[in-house]
Amino acid sequence: MSRVAKAPITIPAGVEVSLNGSILTAKGKLGQMQIEINSSVVVNMAENILTFDIVKVDRKDEKKAWAQAGTARANSANLIQGVSEGWEKKLSLIGVGYRAKSMGKVLDLTLGFSHPVKYDLPEGITAETPSQTEIVVKGMDKQKVGQAAAEIRAYRPPEPYKGKGVRYTDEYVVRKEAKKK
Repeated sequence: MSRVAKAPITIPAGVEVSLNGSILTAKGKLGQMQIEINSSVVVNMAENILTFDIVKVDRKDEKKAWAQAGTARANSANLIQGVSEGWEKKLSLIGVGYRAKSMGKVLDLTLGFSHPVKYDLPEGITAETPSQTEIVVKGMDKQKVGQAAAEIRAYRPPEPYKGKGVRYTDEYVVRKEAKKK
């Protein structure tokens, strides 16, 4: 039985949640998003609290139904936080001459290649550069924010000898010792 599904979600002020069949829609100050809930999950909404339960199934399918309920609860919580506060990932550029510059929907990266790298941001995602070596990727959809940050990091992942490259701000890079003669 899923422990995640047992935890209720408190809907913050300023967020409207509606359930239409199996579609859960959340509307907040940042926008509106919706997800589809699995047919084996029942969503109960009472006074700004969402609870999740399963449809009565036979014993062998009960474990899968609770897994779907836990997934639905986690996705719903991410959806509600996305429309109310939004999501962000911070990246750091480590290396001599590594720079980033945000120009609208394009992120201009100088990562030690012979050419600058231009990354087109997906719809609904913004990138800020508080300094030349910091990137903050923001958006409503947690999956899109994480994917955009991973694509930016993939241009020059941190290497293990000097630690140069693009890394998440909270990421720890295990350093290797140089080869001995």
